[in-house]
Amino acid sequence: MPTVAPLIIFKLSMFIIVTLQPPPALSLTPCRTSCGSIAINYPFGIDDGCGAPQFRSMLNCSTDLFFLTPSGGYKVQHIDYDKKTMTIYDPAMSTCSILQPHHDFIMTDIQSVAIPPTPDTVFALLNCSIDSPVLNHYKNLCFDFSGHSCDELYGACNAFRVFHLLTNSSPPCCFTGYDTVKFMRMNILDCTHYTTVINTDNLRGIGPLDWVYGIKLSFTVPETGCERCSQSGGACGYDTETEVMTCLCSSSTNYTRECAGGSLAAGDHRSSHSPWTFFHVAILLVLSLLLVI
Repeated sequence: MPTVAPLIIFKLSMFIIVTLQPPPALSLTPCRTSCGSIAINYPFGIDDGCGAPQFRSMLNCSTDLFFLTPSGGYKVQHIDYDKKTMTIYDPAMSTCSILQPHHDFIMTDIQSVAIPPTPDTVFALLNCSIDSPVLNHYKNLCFDFSGHSCDELYGACNAFRVFHLLTNSSPPCCFTGYDTVKFMRMNILDCTHYTTVINTDNLRGIGPLDWVYGIKLSFTVPETGCERCSQSGGACGYDTETEVMTCLCSSSTNYTRECAGGSLAAGDHRSSHSPWTFFHVAILLVLSLLLVI
């Protein structure tokens, strides 16, 4: 019996070591990963504290996903994480098929830097006055758009044909980039309406009825070591007060760089083994020695 008991005690101690190991990291983060059919990945987040802080409060998920700016909410149609672009659509914007009341497209200073419209997003300023600054002192802001003209736009689109009917001629228009509407509002531009077209590099020879209307935005992904956090089962986020990068591991547990699960999380010096493991093992080893004696 004295030779058998220590073996039993030893096996029990090994069993406790294994069973008291902390479980591997699970994806129990407080960050939602989708809104409708659109995936929400870093650097974006729809919950406060998720994603990168420079994109904080830019997205809202109700029935659909919306990109929020000072001028309103724009429905997100697609996010391409490989090309780092987001396509949004303004339901209140004029298009070839519908004429909407005039309004501005306004972004915050942070949005203008972090997620500006792409170069192949063209703003078409419509029904402009002959006194418009883009037709006079700032006429260099208007450019040729894949060979298309104002006459073509007014003639092909039922929504814009009204401008031609009111004056018996085609009123001036201007194809320009985002920087123009960024620094000059519509009342300064002296144009009554605008529309936006994307993927303009591919629209040569294609009429306005077949253009893709919307705004494409480009973003960059901050280098914060997010991949390490994701691989450990966490989600990249930030402290809502300091906006310092944090790895969100659960609704109540956060770490600096990665979730704990068999290794030390950066910035966390607690052992991944439970202290109860060693306590029980010590007791069992003492008992086995006593039995041998």
